[in-house]
Amino acid sequence: MVRRIDVTGAGGLRLAAWEFADPPKTDPPRTAPAPGVLLLHGLMGRASHWASTARWLSERHRAVALDQRGHGQSDKAPEGQYTREAYVEDVEAALEQLGLAPTVLIGHAMGALTGWQLAAKRPDLVRGLIICDMRASALGAASQREWEDWFKAWPVPFATLADVRKWFGEDDPWVERPNPSRGEFYAEVMHESADGWRPVFEPEQMLKSRQTWVYDAHWEELAQVQCPALVVRGLDGELGRAEAQEMVRVLPHGQYAEVADAGHLVHYDQPEAWRAAIEPFLDGVLTGQDLGPVRRIMPRTRGVDRAARSPRRPPHRPHRRLSPC
Repeated sequence: MVRRIDVTGAGGLRLAAWEFADPPKTDPPRTAPAPGVLLLHGLMGRASHWASTARWLSERHRAVALDQRGHGQSDKAPEGQYTREAYVEDVEAALEQLGLAPTVLIGHAMGALTGWQLAAKRPDLVRGLIICDMRASALGAASQREWEDWFKAWPVPFATLADVRKWFGEDDPWVERPNPSRGEFYAEVMHESADGWRPVFEPEQMLKSRQTWVYDAHWEELAQVQCPALVVRGLDGELGRAEAQEMVRVLPHGQYAEVADAGHLVHYDQPEAWRAAIEPFLDGVLTGQDLGPVRRIMPRTRGVDRAARSPRRPPHRPHRRLSPC
């Protein structure tokens, strides 16, 4: 089951939160509230992208996914109100209004950055953090220009959702190989308008959101995260192994996991392997067990990443344009 709960974010903006719960059981009711988990999607994402993860989480946790400002069924912010501070304050307000704190934050891409910025700012609200495929290094102006050009290339409006799936999963020039999960990701963020299917968000607002983090590095805030934190990467995702391992080193209580045969959309590409990667960490947070500083999850053997030979300093990796952030 899922139910919508409206919360009020920074500047009074209405945000849609979605609580996932098991169907009622005949067992006796809980004597203590279930530990909270808040799931934060990436740029252009929406809360429903977390549905499969939230369903199994709800067996032991109170699992809530948030449509962040300008995304999903949350309101679009007035001009210019897509700052990092606004995103972080939204999540801070949501946790307090939902009564989820102290919570485990699970963030994908932009949502992961929001998660670690909040954990640094309000350690009392966050008991654990999962960072999925988000870089701490600056991406730079060239990356932002690539995204501007990419949005212009979208053949909107799409005639059907099948066309959406095909373009984003196969025909997009920035797709390296057919990727059905990518097509499904974008089909979920489209709505039908009078002339066809268009995104529920405004591309200009996504660019405004993105420009607030691509020009800066975020290592200092990462180092201020005091709770246990797990960095997860897909082997074919945006976050390279060397940078991921440096993030683990910088985090005071960092751990590491990677998922084979997964790209940037780790939880979409390989949902079972994603669960195997994060569930032991969640169990450790619940029980207070120390799983150690580094934990590798590799469902099958892959070739050695050359960048892993020098993990002490994150190398420059050109931004790959095939995935949402």
